[in-house]
Amino acid sequence: MPSNQNPLGALPARFRRQRVLIVGCGDVGVRVAAGLTARARVLALTSSATRLDALRSRGIVPLSGNLDRARTLARLAGVAQRVVYLAPPPSEGWDDPRVRALLRALRRRSLPVQLVYGSTSGVYGDCGGAYVDETRACRAATPRALRRVDAEAQVRFFGRSSGASAQILRIPGIYAPDRDGGTPRERLQKGTPVLCADDDVYTNHIHADDLARACIASLWKGRPQRIYNVSDDTVLKMGDYFDLAADLYGLPRPPRVARDSAQQQLPVMLLSFMSESRRLVNRRMREELGLRLRYPTVREGLR
Repeated sequence: MPSNQNPLGALPARFRRQRVLIVGCGDVGVRVAAGLTARARVLALTSSATRLDALRSRGIVPLSGNLDRARTLARLAGVAQRVVYLAPPPSEGWDDPRVRALLRALRRRSLPVQLVYGSTSGVYGDCGGAYVDETRACRAATPRALRRVDAEAQVRFFGRSSGASAQILRIPGIYAPDRDGGTPRERLQKGTPVLCADDDVYTNHIHADDLARACIASLWKGRPQRIYNVSDDTVLKMGDYFDLAADLYGLPRPPRVARDSAQQQLPVMLLSFMSESRRLVNRRMREELGLRLRYPTVREGLR
């Protein structure tokens, strides 16, 4: 019989359900939880009291806490054997104090055996359309990407210094028809222009369901202190991607403009995505994580 001190202590390992903590349980986090609830007890950090019932209804145990208030994270120490961190960094500054606060809390007791951090492929910066694998040096050019570089460094140091196995997932544009703003449909309906062919850039994509599956695979198969490009097999420039979506949705293709004109017509955030061009190589994700994509290209995913 299990002991009073540790109710799971006497149970054979095959009967124990491990605990997985999701930090940043938004759309992708909920998809991760859906793929885990049959084999693990899923907990999620939330700072919103209005989300408690919604999380519980999905079989997720909510834990109240706020990444911007380090004292509220104390209860996370030793709460889970595996952690998925999907929360964004702050919108200002050059570092990520949220990651630092979480890692400090996790160090207090019974370290997790696996920590998966969702980063961005933006840390590579502009690569001039080259193929990019995980050995490529970071050349982040925006404050948003520089904050991710800082967070990655913190996660890797945590893994090396604590003995925990940490993985970094470098994620491109996330899409899915059932995700809020997860397809180009709204932008196509507005007639937002894209760059002409000579000025256009390569973009990379991953379906939200495949990203969730990559997170789960990393939790059990990821190698210690390893980086993975989590991207599908699509090789398209941005304008061609929007043309494809327009054809699938039966909408007019977007107008094409030169880069000089785009700088006067488009918001700064959108222009920042149009200033970097790269093609992610996902071989490591396939071979080491064993991930077989359900949506290998955006053509299947957008449908």
